[in-house]
Amino acid sequence: MSTVCVHGLGYIGLPTAAMLANYDHKVYGYDADPEVTEQLGNGEIHIDEPGLRAFVTQAINSGQLEITNEVVSAKYHIICVPTPFDEKEKEADLGYIEKAGEAIVPVLREGDTVILESTVPPGTTVEVLQPILESSDHSAGADFALVHCPETVLPGNIINELQQNNRIIGGVNGVSTQAAVRLYDSFVEGRIRTTSDATTAEFVKLIQNTFRDTNIALANEIARLSRDYGIDSREAIDLANEHPRVDILQPGPGVGGHCLPIDPWFLGQNSDELDLIANARKVNDGMIGYIVDILRDELGTLNGKKVAILGVAYKGNVGDTRMSPGLELARQLQGTTNEPVTIADGGEMDVDVSIHDPQVTDSTLNLESLEAVISDADAVVLMTDHDEFEDIEPSTLIHSMGDPIMVDTKGMLDVDEWNNSVVNLIRI
Repeated sequence: MSTVCVHGLGYIGLPTAAMLANYDHKVYGYDADPEVTEQLGNGEIHIDEPGLRAFVTQAINSGQLEITNEVVSAKYHIICVPTPFDEKEKEADLGYIEKAGEAIVPVLREGDTVILESTVPPGTTVEVLQPILESSDHSAGADFALVHCPETVLPGNIINELQQNNRIIGGVNGVSTQAAVRLYDSFVEGRIRTTSDATTAEFVKLIQNTFRDTNIALANEIARLSRDYGIDSREAIDLANEHPRVDILQPGPGVGGHCLPIDPWFLGQNSDELDLIANARKVNDGMIGYIVDILRDELGTLNGKKVAILGVAYKGNVGDTRMSPGLELARQLQGTTNEPVTIADGGEMDVDVSIHDPQVTDSTLNLESLEAVISDADAVVLMTDHDEFEDIEPSTLIHSMGDPIMVDTKGMLDVDEWNNSVVNLIRI
């Protein structure tokens, strides 16, 4: 078994470190944030992920995972640091990648392998990370191996997917690629695919998420078209998918998380060819404004109204609120974005927004019970497909609202049941 230093103990780095340790590698988990390492050193897990606490505790108690405040020498260095998105410039901030590379330089030895797992624009491994590492006077591909191996896990199922998902590995040369294959082969049960260069591996991860984003955009545009014709978009999509060569995804309130809203822009960071993909991003980002328009159409005005939002996690059955459509709807209704939504007469909206989410535990959010948020609400918007929301019945709204309006952006509610009630159900 090998020694591994994992750089960055976030959503990907910490589970990866624990996984390697539980497969008998000696792992050093490093994070530049001393608060993170202190919490982990005290047995506190700072990430909400099913099964992760026990998994990390097992790795630490076995002695195979050691949390450290400094970068140490190791046969393998795995970089799992964030790549923040500059919304204005539509570009990745590669500062954390650069700092990780600089931290490795003093301990880099001949025969070591450096693996970049962070999601990055194509060319980052060779054009950004490699020159930094080679300032050690070691040459990538000759003295040390340099590889990109993107993570592809889904929050809520990270531990399982680290093992079961196929992995794509691309090194700066064949020797580099095979060095990484040896490490991942020790715990990956899915198929390991290799490519002849690191840039292709970077590109593949981005187009995987871009495929999903653009196809969701098609479904969202179909939903908007359907409303103009008085058609139920989900029924139309279900019927269209009867064709053996058609597989349209489902519409919704846009996309969230740290991948789908961001990765398509990374693709175009070093290219001028982004066109369809950029327009798909515009469609998906525009769904919040579309929901606001629906509310305005149904309520006549939004001034002085109360809107209840059900779900501020970015996806169902997790507590992750990164790039959350539900939170973005709350911001737009409250006019707290950089470009506040305005009502028809041009004045800023005065909307009482209340939020409920049974999965989110973020203490900075003013979360309320289901009963509290729908009490005297003028409209309810279901934004996340948590299992708990399937049990909501029309009577719940009828007893708490005057003229109940429910906007179901996830297609969770039984159409027949709700249409047979006095609730005005609007589905996206």
